[in-house]
Amino acid sequence: MRKLLVVILSILVVFAFSTKITIWCSEKQVDILQKLGQDYKAKTGVEVEVQQVDFGSIKPKFLNSAQAGEGPDIIVGAHDWLGELVVNGLLEPINYLPDKGEYYQTAIDAFTFNGKLYGVPYSMEAVALIYNKSYVEDPPKTIEELIGIAKQIDEEYEGEVRGFVYDAANFYFSAPFIFGYGGYIFKSTPKGLDVHDIGLDNEGAVKGAALIKRFYDEGILQSGDNYNVMDSLFKDDSAAMIINGPWAVKAYKDAGIDYGVVPIPMLEPGKPAKPFVGVQGFMVNSKSPNKEIALDFLIKFIASKDTMYNLYLGDPRLPSRKDVLALVKDNPDVVGFTNSAKNGIPMPNVPEMAPVWGAMGDALSLIINGKAVPEEAMKNAVKKIKEQIEK
Repeated sequence: MRKLLVVILSILVVFAFSTKITIWCSEKQVDILQKLGQDYKAKTGVEVEVQQVDFGSIKPKFLNSAQAGEGPDIIVGAHDWLGELVVNGLLEPINYLPDKGEYYQTAIDAFTFNGKLYGVPYSMEAVALIYNKSYVEDPPKTIEELIGIAKQIDEEYEGEVRGFVYDAANFYFSAPFIFGYGGYIFKSTPKGLDVHDIGLDNEGAVKGAALIKRFYDEGILQSGDNYNVMDSLFKDDSAAMIINGPWAVKAYKDAGIDYGVVPIPMLEPGKPAKPFVGVQGFMVNSKSPNKEIALDFLIKFIASKDTMYNLYLGDPRLPSRKDVLALVKDNPDVVGFTNSAKNGIPMPNVPEMAPVWGAMGDALSLIINGKAVPEEAMKNAVKKIKEQIEK
């Protein structure tokens, strides 16, 4: 009881002498966070100063300033910053999150490191299947249906319209097939990711890579297909189905394309495609003298359903909460991308992720160009990743 009183008194003292917290965020969140900060000040008397920092500069600037005992009380950023920031002792754990069950597990997992939550997630991002309604009336629910529709369109339009195209040589876009069959980058354990257990050459990963090769073998994808080809074809009304993310849809609207968004089709019964998921959220500076107030701001204010909905209205991204998605269910793009993201895998939030991109890009190129069978290419990729991690 005495310890509890000491904690309560210390928090009251901090609130009594600290009247301001500072947030670093990128341009897109400034306006809405300033408004929300005014609401918080009206309730608590604590001023919230919102400072705009270029998104790519937030993490490096925070690393330098926080280690010197300076910088903001809160940063808004990506979940894959966690590894470096936590290892350097710069983030405060979030020991309690109200309505935790309302958050998509993918979003919670993204901000969890070594079994502890280090951020309040507010938005997600993932790719999905985007289809042109002029060519596809009912989007495919299975990969076999997708293959059948793509071939039918290729034949009907004699190559003038592509049935299906995506940036297959890019691991980010091909990951849904590899993960969906059971491949993984680093093994997930109750204590965090085991970077020494790499599953990119297991049976499921190889099966996913073989499916990607099948797209080429059956003439659905073509040598030279890449992001720019895919994007240009869809904007030119010359592609029926693609895999892309929410960042692309404005250009499709501007081009006058009548499109829809749905999750990437099921690979097999019980095996949904699992795209990479990026999550953004709020993190507390562990070196801040105001961290108790910062935690109060996040836990009692930012984490509420109403505030998360206001964040969505101010910066429309895929919501991290199910109850917020229910409030915006009239936006089919958000619903489609969110339903894709909820099946996905958070981008690993550890520094050991760095060598994965190059090794997997090389493997996919070899497979696509017929220079290595999937088993060999994936095995060599894992070998390269392990060698880089051990250096």
